Amino acid sequence: MRIKVLLGLSAAALLLAGCSTSKDLSAAGQRVTFTDQQPGSTCQLLGEITGSQSNWLSGAGGENSSLRGAANDLRNRAAEMGGNVIYGATSPTQNIWSSFAPLDSKMTGQVYKCP
Repeated sequence: MRIKVLLGLSAAALLLAGCSTSKDLSAAGQRVTFTDQQPGSTCQLLGEITGSQSNWLSGAGGENSSLRGAANDLRNRAAEMGGNVIYGATSPTQNIWSSFAPLDSKMTGQVYKCP
């Protein structure tokens, strides 16, 4: 009986692990770059956006992989807006709840379209 329960729990864990998704970088998102210098006057500000990576099922991936997923989502969204530069990208700091629950990772930045 105990073996069946352990096998069932193992199978459920593998299924849940398969459900965790990481944000992949699209072809258009690959052309979007980050900068820490204010874009010049030839660039047009398109707006501010936030990219996120859900860590609910993939919390064991670590902070770096979840931030990478949030950055990929941010770049993909910027490309969808027609932008090619993200300025001032920031990520909220970890808080006390991060130690207890795998919260979403987020990254915010200003999107510009530069020639």
